[in-house]
Amino acid sequence: MDRHITTRRGFLRFTAGVAGAIMVPAMPVHAAAVAAKKVPTAVDQVPLGKTGIKLSRLGIGCGSNSGNVQRALGQDGFTKLLRYAFDQGVTYIDTAESYKTHEYIREAIKGIPRDKLFIQTKMPARGDNPLETIDRYRKELGVEYIDTLLTHCAVTHNWDEERKRFLDAFEEAKQKGIIRAHGVSCHSLPALTRAAAIDWCDVHLVRLNPQGAYMDTAAETWNATSDVSHVPGVIEQVGIMRQKGRGIIGMKLSGNGDFTKFEDRKRAVHFAMKCGLLDAAVIGFKSTAEIDEAIKLMNEALAEVAV
Repeated sequence: MDRHITTRRGFLRFTAGVAGAIMVPAMPVHAAAVAAKKVPTAVDQVPLGKTGIKLSRLGIGCGSNSGNVQRALGQDGFTKLLRYAFDQGVTYIDTAESYKTHEYIREAIKGIPRDKLFIQTKMPARGDNPLETIDRYRKELGVEYIDTLLTHCAVTHNWDEERKRFLDAFEEAKQKGIIRAHGVSCHSLPALTRAAAIDWCDVHLVRLNPQGAYMDTAAETWNATSDVSHVPGVIEQVGIMRQKGRGIIGMKLSGNGDFTKFEDRKRAVHFAMKCGLLDAAVIGFKSTAEIDEAIKLMNEALAEVAV
Protein backbone atom coordinates (compact mmCIF):
# COMPACT_ATOMS: atom_id res chain seq x y z
CA MET A 1 0.00 0.00 0.00
CA ASP A 2 1.43 3.40 -0.96
CA ARG A 3 1.61 6.00 1.78
CA HIS A 4 1.23 8.77 -0.77
CA ILE A 5 -2.36 8.59 -1.92
CA THR A 6 -2.51 10.43 -5.25
CA THR A 7 -5.86 9.38 -6.69
CA ARG A 8 -9.43 9.24 -5.52
CA ARG A 9 -9.38 5.45 -5.82
CA GLY A 10 -6.12 5.29 -3.91
CA PHE A 11 -7.51 7.40 -1.12
CA LEU A 12 -10.60 5.26 -0.77
CA ARG A 13 -8.50 2.13 -0.76
CA PHE A 14 -6.23 3.58 1.92
CA THR A 15 -9.02 4.62 4.23
CA ALA A 16 -11.46 1.79 3.45
CA GLY A 17 -14.07 4.53 3.42
CA VAL A 18 -13.48 7.97 4.88
CA ALA A 19 -16.61 7.67 6.99
CA GLY A 20 -14.98 4.89 9.02
CA ALA A 21 -12.36 5.20 11.70
CA ILE A 22 -8.93 5.69 10.14
CA MET A 23 -6.57 3.51 12.02
CA VAL A 24 -3.55 1.56 10.80
CA PRO A 25 -3.22 -1.66 12.81
CA ALA A 26 0.19 -2.18 14.31
CA MET A 27 1.96 -5.39 13.31
CA PRO A 28 3.87 -7.33 15.93
CA VAL A 29 7.62 -6.78 15.64
CA HIS A 30 10.66 -7.63 17.67
CA ALA A 31 11.22 -5.10 20.49
CA ALA A 32 14.88 -4.64 19.55
CA ALA A 33 13.92 -3.65 16.00
CA VAL A 34 11.54 -1.02 17.34
CA ALA A 35 14.20 0.33 19.69
CA ALA A 36 16.73 0.59 16.88
CA LYS A 37 14.38 2.57 14.65
CA LYS A 38 13.95 6.28 15.32
CA VAL A 39 10.26 6.95 15.79
CA PRO A 40 9.09 10.28 14.35
CA THR A 41 7.47 12.79 16.69
CA ALA A 42 5.31 15.89 16.59
CA VAL A 43 8.28 18.13 17.32
CA ASP A 44 10.76 16.78 14.77
CA GLN A 45 12.26 19.34 12.41
CA VAL A 46 10.95 18.20 9.01
CA PRO A 47 11.54 19.41 5.43
CA LEU A 48 8.80 21.58 3.91
CA GLY A 49 8.60 19.95 0.49
CA LYS A 50 11.49 20.98 -1.72
CA THR A 51 11.76 24.50 -0.29
CA GLY A 52 14.92 23.72 1.69
CA ILE A 53 13.13 24.99 4.81
CA LYS A 54 12.55 22.98 7.97
CA LEU A 55 9.85 23.40 10.60
CA SER A 56 8.39 21.45 13.47
CA ARG A 57 5.82 18.91 12.35
CA LEU A 58 3.28 20.52 14.69
CA GLY A 59 2.56 24.22 14.45
CA ILE A 60 0.84 26.60 16.84
CA GLY A 61 -1.97 28.51 15.14
CA CYS A 62 -2.62 32.10 16.14
CA GLY A 63 -5.90 32.58 14.29
CA SER A 64 -8.66 30.63 16.05
CA ASN A 65 -11.94 32.43 15.36
CA SER A 66 -9.96 35.02 13.35
CA GLY A 67 -7.45 35.35 16.19
CA ASN A 68 -10.04 36.29 18.79
CA VAL A 69 -9.26 33.20 20.90
CA GLN A 70 -5.53 33.95 21.10
CA ARG A 71 -5.95 37.72 21.62
CA ALA A 72 -8.37 37.02 24.46
CA LEU A 73 -5.46 35.50 26.37
CA GLY A 74 -3.84 38.92 26.61
CA GLN A 75 -0.16 39.46 25.88
CA ASP A 76 1.06 37.70 29.02
CA GLY A 77 -1.17 34.69 28.49
CA PHE A 78 -0.31 34.47 24.81
CA THR A 79 3.41 34.75 25.52
CA LYS A 80 3.25 31.98 28.12
CA LEU A 81 1.35 29.76 25.68
CA LEU A 82 3.76 30.31 22.80
CA ARG A 83 6.79 29.91 25.05
CA TYR A 84 5.36 26.68 26.43
CA ALA A 85 4.89 25.37 22.88
CA PHE A 86 8.46 26.37 22.01
CA ASP A 87 9.82 24.66 25.11
CA GLN A 88 8.13 21.44 23.96
CA GLY A 89 9.81 21.77 20.55
CA VAL A 90 7.04 23.50 18.55
CA THR A 91 8.92 26.04 16.46
CA TYR A 92 6.31 26.65 13.73
CA ILE A 93 4.13 29.73 14.31
CA ASP A 94 1.20 30.35 11.96
CA THR A 95 -0.52 33.72 11.70
CA ALA A 96 -2.05 36.21 9.24
CA GLU A 97 -2.77 39.89 8.92
CA SER A 98 -6.46 39.26 9.52
CA TYR A 99 -5.75 37.50 12.84
CA LYS A 100 -4.25 40.68 14.31
CA THR A 101 -1.65 38.70 16.24
CA HIS A 102 1.59 39.89 14.60
CA GLU A 103 2.45 42.19 17.49
CA TYR A 104 1.53 39.51 20.04
CA ILE A 105 4.02 37.20 18.35
CA ARG A 106 6.71 39.90 18.26
CA GLU A 107 6.57 40.29 22.02
CA ALA A 108 6.33 36.56 22.66
CA ILE A 109 9.41 35.59 20.61
CA LYS A 110 11.76 38.22 22.01
CA GLY A 111 15.03 36.57 22.97
CA ILE A 112 14.45 33.43 20.88
CA PRO A 113 17.08 33.08 18.12
CA ARG A 114 15.39 33.83 14.81
CA ASP A 115 16.83 30.73 13.14
CA LYS A 116 15.09 28.55 15.72
CA LEU A 117 11.64 29.65 14.50
CA PHE A 118 9.52 29.10 11.42
CA ILE A 119 7.01 31.93 10.96
CA GLN A 120 4.26 31.80 8.37
CA THR A 121 1.85 34.63 7.74
CA LYS A 122 -0.76 35.44 5.12
CA MET A 123 -1.76 38.51 3.12
CA PRO A 124 -5.27 39.32 1.88
CA ALA A 125 -5.70 40.26 -1.78
CA ARG A 126 -6.09 43.95 -1.13
CA GLY A 127 -3.87 47.00 -0.85
CA ASP A 128 -1.89 49.05 -3.34
CA ASN A 129 1.67 47.98 -2.59
CA PRO A 130 2.28 44.37 -1.47
CA LEU A 131 6.01 44.97 -0.92
CA GLU A 132 5.28 47.80 1.49
CA THR A 133 2.82 45.49 3.25
CA ILE A 134 5.52 42.83 3.61
CA ASP A 135 7.82 45.42 5.17
CA ARG A 136 5.03 46.32 7.59
CA TYR A 137 4.58 42.65 8.48
CA ARG A 138 8.29 42.33 9.24
CA LYS A 139 8.13 45.33 11.58
CA GLU A 140 4.98 44.05 13.27
CA LEU A 141 6.56 40.63 13.79
CA GLY A 142 9.95 42.09 14.74
CA VAL A 143 11.84 39.96 12.18
CA GLU A 144 14.13 40.61 9.24
CA TYR A 145 12.52 37.92 7.11
CA ILE A 146 9.36 35.83 6.96
CA ASP A 147 9.77 32.12 6.32
CA THR A 148 6.66 31.64 4.20
CA LEU A 149 4.13 34.18 3.01
CA LEU A 150 0.79 32.98 1.65
CA THR A 151 -1.85 34.75 -0.35
CA HIS A 152 -4.83 34.29 1.92
CA CYS A 153 -8.18 32.60 1.33
CA ALA A 154 -8.21 31.98 -2.43
CA VAL A 155 -11.63 30.82 -3.63
CA THR A 156 -11.90 31.41 -7.39
CA HIS A 157 -10.75 29.13 -10.20
CA ASN A 158 -8.50 31.90 -11.56
CA TRP A 159 -7.24 33.40 -8.31
CA ASP A 160 -3.67 33.52 -9.62
CA GLU A 161 -4.72 35.79 -12.48
CA GLU A 162 -6.81 37.99 -10.23
CA ARG A 163 -3.92 38.31 -7.75
CA LYS A 164 -1.07 38.50 -10.26
CA ARG A 165 0.48 41.68 -8.86
CA PHE A 166 0.55 40.05 -5.42
CA LEU A 167 2.14 36.91 -6.78
CA ASP A 168 4.73 38.97 -8.64
CA ALA A 169 5.48 40.96 -5.49
CA PHE A 170 5.86 37.79 -3.43
CA GLU A 171 8.34 36.45 -5.98
CA GLU A 172 10.29 39.71 -5.87
CA ALA A 173 10.35 39.54 -2.07
CA LYS A 174 11.62 35.97 -2.28
CA GLN A 175 14.43 37.02 -4.61
CA LYS A 176 15.36 39.78 -2.16
CA GLY A 177 15.45 37.30 0.72
CA ILE A 178 12.78 39.01 2.83
CA ILE A 179 10.60 35.94 2.46
CA ARG A 180 11.96 32.43 1.97
CA ALA A 181 9.01 30.84 0.15
CA HIS A 182 5.51 31.73 -1.01
CA GLY A 183 2.24 29.93 -1.45
CA VAL A 184 -1.50 29.98 -0.96
CA SER A 185 -4.23 29.18 1.53
CA CYS A 186 -7.22 27.83 -0.42
CA HIS A 187 -10.88 27.75 0.60
CA SER A 188 -12.57 26.10 -2.38
CA LEU A 189 -11.92 23.09 -4.59
CA PRO A 190 -11.58 25.18 -7.80
CA ALA A 191 -8.93 27.33 -6.07
CA LEU A 192 -7.17 24.23 -4.72
CA THR A 193 -7.19 22.63 -8.16
CA ARG A 194 -5.66 25.74 -9.69
CA ALA A 195 -3.05 25.88 -6.93
CA ALA A 196 -1.99 22.31 -7.66
CA ALA A 197 -1.70 23.08 -11.37
CA ILE A 198 0.41 26.25 -11.42
CA ASP A 199 4.17 26.38 -10.85
CA TRP A 200 4.20 29.47 -8.62
CA CYS A 201 3.26 27.72 -5.36
CA ASP A 202 6.07 26.59 -3.07
CA VAL A 203 3.76 25.93 -0.13
CA HIS A 204 0.11 24.97 0.32
CA LEU A 205 -1.99 25.39 3.45
CA VAL A 206 -4.79 22.85 3.03
CA ARG A 207 -7.98 22.20 4.98
CA LEU A 208 -7.96 18.48 5.68
CA ASN A 209 -9.70 16.17 8.13
CA PRO A 210 -11.45 12.82 7.62
CA GLN A 211 -14.79 14.13 8.89
CA GLY A 212 -15.03 16.65 6.04
CA ALA A 213 -15.50 19.64 8.35
CA TYR A 214 -14.69 23.00 6.74
CA MET A 215 -13.46 21.23 3.63
CA ASP A 216 -12.99 22.78 0.18
CA THR A 217 -16.06 22.29 -2.03
CA ALA A 218 -17.00 23.09 -5.62
CA ALA A 219 -18.60 26.36 -4.49
CA GLU A 220 -16.31 29.35 -5.00
CA THR A 221 -16.86 30.73 -1.52
CA TRP A 222 -14.82 30.50 1.68
CA ASN A 223 -17.67 29.34 3.93
CA ALA A 224 -19.48 26.63 1.97
CA THR A 225 -20.97 23.79 4.00
CA SER A 226 -19.01 20.56 3.60
CA ASP A 227 -19.12 16.94 4.71
CA VAL A 228 -17.21 13.70 4.29
CA SER A 229 -18.18 13.48 0.60
CA HIS A 230 -15.85 16.42 -0.12
CA VAL A 231 -12.73 14.74 1.27
CA PRO A 232 -11.74 12.66 -1.81
CA GLY A 233 -11.63 15.69 -4.10
CA VAL A 234 -9.27 17.48 -1.75
CA ILE A 235 -7.12 14.38 -1.35
CA GLU A 236 -6.78 14.07 -5.11
CA GLN A 237 -5.42 17.62 -5.49
CA VAL A 238 -3.12 17.31 -2.48
CA GLY A 239 -1.74 14.14 -4.03
CA ILE A 240 -0.82 16.13 -7.14
CA MET A 241 0.90 18.73 -4.97
CA ARG A 242 2.83 15.98 -3.20
CA GLN A 243 3.98 14.49 -6.52
CA LYS A 244 5.37 17.92 -7.46
CA GLY A 245 7.36 18.19 -4.24
CA ARG A 246 5.41 21.11 -2.82
CA GLY A 247 5.43 21.97 0.86
CA ILE A 248 2.07 20.92 2.30
CA ILE A 249 0.69 21.94 5.69
CA GLY A 250 -2.66 20.71 7.00
CA MET A 251 -5.13 22.89 8.87
CA LYS A 252 -8.61 22.51 10.41
CA LEU A 253 -7.51 19.41 12.30
CA SER A 254 -9.82 20.38 15.14
CA GLY A 255 -12.68 21.24 12.78
CA ASN A 256 -12.23 24.96 13.38
CA GLY A 257 -12.63 24.22 17.08
CA ASP A 258 -15.88 22.28 16.55
CA PHE A 259 -14.34 18.91 17.46
CA THR A 260 -15.18 19.12 21.14
CA LYS A 261 -15.15 15.32 21.52
CA PHE A 262 -11.76 13.75 22.13
CA GLU A 263 -12.43 10.91 19.69
CA ASP A 264 -13.05 13.40 16.86
CA ARG A 265 -9.79 15.19 17.57
CA LYS A 266 -7.92 11.89 17.81
CA ARG A 267 -9.38 10.68 14.53
CA ALA A 268 -8.40 13.87 12.72
CA VAL A 269 -4.86 13.99 14.10
CA HIS A 270 -4.26 10.31 13.37
CA PHE A 271 -5.50 10.79 9.83
CA ALA A 272 -3.21 13.77 9.27
CA MET A 273 -0.18 11.86 10.48
CA LYS A 274 -0.99 8.63 8.62
CA CYS A 275 -2.24 9.82 5.23
CA GLY A 276 1.28 10.41 3.90
CA LEU A 277 0.36 13.74 2.31
CA LEU A 278 1.38 16.39 4.83
CA ASP A 279 4.76 17.73 5.88
CA ALA A 280 3.29 19.45 8.93
CA ALA A 281 0.00 20.46 10.51
CA VAL A 282 -1.14 23.50 12.44
CA ILE A 283 -3.68 23.64 15.26
CA GLY A 284 -5.00 26.71 17.03
CA PHE A 285 -4.37 26.43 20.78
CA LYS A 286 -5.65 28.34 23.78
CA SER A 287 -4.15 26.24 26.59
CA THR A 288 -1.08 24.20 27.42
CA ALA A 289 -3.32 21.15 27.89
CA GLU A 290 -4.37 21.38 24.25
CA ILE A 291 -0.73 21.50 23.17
CA ASP A 292 0.06 18.46 25.30
CA GLU A 293 -2.88 16.54 23.84
CA ALA A 294 -1.93 17.33 20.24
CA ILE A 295 1.68 16.25 20.79
CA LYS A 296 0.53 13.03 22.45
CA LEU A 297 -1.93 12.19 19.67
CA MET A 298 0.58 12.96 16.94
CA ASN A 299 3.25 10.87 18.64
CA GLU A 300 0.86 7.93 19.00
CA ALA A 301 -0.08 8.04 15.33
CA LEU A 302 3.50 8.44 14.14
CA ALA A 303 4.61 5.51 16.30
CA GLU A 304 1.96 3.32 14.71
CA VAL A 305 3.11 4.31 11.22
CA ALA A 306 6.75 3.66 12.13
CA VAL A 307 5.91 0.15 13.28
